[in-house]
Amino acid sequence: MQTATIPLHGPLLRGERRARVALVGRRRTGKSSIFQAASSPAVKHERLAGVGGSYEECLVDVGLDQISLVDLPDIETLHHLREHDRVVLMYLLWGDRWPDIARHESEQPVAAFPAPDVLIQVMDATMLDRDLELSMELSLLGRPMVIALNRMDEARAKGIFINIRALSEKLGVPVVPTVAHMGKGIRALFDAAVKAARNRICPLPQPASPHLVESLQALNATVARPEVIDAFQVPRPLLLCQLAENDDYFLNELGCHFPELLPEVVAARGAAERGLPRTLSEEIHADRHHRAALLLESVSSPSGAEEEGWKRWLDGLFLHPRWGLLGSLAVFALVLFVTFEVSATLDSLTSARLVAWSQTWQPDSTTGIVTQAVVDGLIGLVGIVVPYMIPLVLLLVALEESGIMHRVAFVVDRGFHHIGLHGGVAVPFLIGLGCNVPAISAAAAASSGRDRLIAALLITFVPCSARSAIILALGGKYLGGFGVFGIFMLTLVVIAVLGKILAQHFSEAAPGMIQEIPAYALPKWHDILRKTWGRTSDIVTIVTPLLIIGSIVLALLSHWGADAFINTALTPVTSWWLGLPVVLGVPILFGVLRKELSLLMVYQALGTQEIVPLLDWVQIVTFLIFLTFYVPCLSTFAVMLRALGRKEALFSIALSVGIALLSAGIIRVALSAVNALW
Repeated sequence: MQTATIPLHGPLLRGERRARVALVGRRRTGKSSIFQAASSPAVKHERLAGVGGSYEECLVDVGLDQISLVDLPDIETLHHLREHDRVVLMYLLWGDRWPDIARHESEQPVAAFPAPDVLIQVMDATMLDRDLELSMELSLLGRPMVIALNRMDEARAKGIFINIRALSEKLGVPVVPTVAHMGKGIRALFDAAVKAARNRICPLPQPASPHLVESLQALNATVARPEVIDAFQVPRPLLLCQLAENDDYFLNELGCHFPELLPEVVAARGAAERGLPRTLSEEIHADRHHRAALLLESVSSPSGAEEEGWKRWLDGLFLHPRWGLLGSLAVFALVLFVTFEVSATLDSLTSARLVAWSQTWQPDSTTGIVTQAVVDGLIGLVGIVVPYMIPLVLLLVALEESGIMHRVAFVVDRGFHHIGLHGGVAVPFLIGLGCNVPAISAAAAASSGRDRLIAALLITFVPCSARSAIILALGGKYLGGFGVFGIFMLTLVVIAVLGKILAQHFSEAAPGMIQEIPAYALPKWHDILRKTWGRTSDIVTIVTPLLIIGSIVLALLSHWGADAFINTALTPVTSWWLGLPVVLGVPILFGVLRKELSLLMVYQALGTQEIVPLLDWVQIVTFLIFLTFYVPCLSTFAVMLRALGRKEALFSIALSVGIALLSAGIIRVALSAVNALW
């Protein structure tokens, strides 16, 4: 057994060591998109003091570390501080513990707000000059910082190419390219934020031009007085810049608390202006604008290696905020269509011929009946696995290897947030399309607490390859493509409604998680076949023995007449509630072993592979819906028992049986009414 090793780069940032990371930036840079891509369903909403606006906060797991992520209101500039920007700046500097100079404010902080440990400045790659000016201003805070260079896709589309490494070197902080609404670069961004928090990676000083530095020497000496620094609790470069540039908050507070220094500051500013071509405030602002323009010119160019057009087109299809879900649904509709078309051909070449051969054999002895049961079991296994299960799993693995599955998971993440789950469980849900057993294990590893419980409960309703194979085998043959698609869509509705109910019942929330968006890759046949075998190998070790034993038991029960007692006992479920033939009681009961066994036993119980004369379309739909939501299999129950415990595993069984009966009963009544009208 292989053991994964995760290197630790220092003490884990969890609990009291947890880093507090604040998203800052101008309007429309994509701050909120980055927050939503990483946030948990449980987001705290609070207001800043005064007119500072509101902010959002949640916990986010970043690998083994954890951060407290804060999405602060927009801040445009520190030049001529607006009231809104001033409040945001005060929280960046002091959190909720304002110093003496701010104690007289009419509105003081109400909610606890520790000052951020790390700033993530979100920049718009298409309008970088304005953001670089703000970056130079934020560097004066002396806090660890990371740059999220967002909207890189739009910048490339406009022919703007930015040298990420050069920009990082000049600013002295990590610069991570992102496309927030598509989830690109989000994981790398928060990894960089954790590293910045652990290693205290602060921006390089961005000093003003030499002529300004020389002009401000007298003012700098005044600001450097210990009593001023203690009172303001502000980095000296920031205080110097604010007193030199702005006639607002900091200058007013200096006049209130140090009235004897105000004339000295005014005189120093006047002396500085006498050697400048314009006012000191305008000169500082113009100098910063000029330095930002030079910096932009040095790191950007109108040429570069543009990303392939087909990749941009696919990302626009799968990761678009509005149309991404439609793209994902189109992928799975295509998967079902391809599987349906391939399955029909494979079925005619394999199981159909085997069935025709086996029907000529009609043994009378017990030994002959057992032998025929073994043969029928193997034929039934071939009829499910070869035409339906293997093509479906192959396609799902290919989507995963190509990178499309992760993009589907990112889009589905938004839907999971609506039912109270974070996107970390999206991939396990998609794995559940292959098999619920590894999906529940993946959900248990990727989440904790109530998220793990809710995800595991909901995954049992995801149609695994075995249930999908049955739906395709019966529904595809007798209901057509629209009938099959309708059954799969019903599972989405049931999972969404049930998830909402469970999320409200289990109110505790887990931290958010960050999903990686890997690069597109051409799937390799070796990897596809290896993973397909890994997800279907239990057919040899588990399913085949169960199918053979179940087939033998059913054949002997029928031979000795004992199956009638079981069918009679299950009459309230099969005949009264579901409207199915009484003889289907035993196949439904044996479905708890493996879903493939149910379909095989249906054929044996009805005595034919052509069930339409014995079941009408309403009964077929009812049976398929019940089988879809009914207890997946004993293997699923076993992994639930191991991952969640006995109480939760038993609750899962009761929930699945209840949902199966309720949904199948409702659909039966509705379809019977429609059938009567026809």
